[in-house]
Amino acid sequence: MTNRIKVLMADDEPDVLEIMSRRVAAEGFEVVTARDGQEAWEKIQAESPDVILLDIIMPRMDGYTVLRNLRTNPPSEKWQPVIIVSSKTDFGDMQQGFSLQADHYITKPCTIRDIIKGIQLMASLIPQRKPSDQGSEEKEES
Repeated sequence: MTNRIKVLMADDEPDVLEIMSRRVAAEGFEVVTARDGQEAWEKIQAESPDVILLDIIMPRMDGYTVLRNLRTNPPSEKWQPVIIVSSKTDFGDMQQGFSLQADHYITKPCTIRDIIKGIQLMASLIPQRKPSDQGSEEKEES
């Protein structure tokens, strides 16, 4: 891989975040972590990750709100796929995630292999989802 894929992982469980981020980094991805939704939103804006993993139940801002912010006010011109990784397994929860334009939904408990496969899937779709899919006019503002 010439350009490393940058992955933002947001989860409020420090042990889960530590283990997941270490294993994902070991697969060759650049990893940025966030311990709550507000930090996740700030890092999405500052770091412009290629793939975003969001827990739903987090302090300060839940994952749905982060996803809504991302889709209604994207900080980047590029498509940023979002994988929800959550213990919320009801159909309604999944439906809400997809209605907010989540790209994938993984339910906990899951294996690190599930997470890595999800990231690899989203990363493989990035070349096909150029800004032209969203209207590629560049902003000419000063």
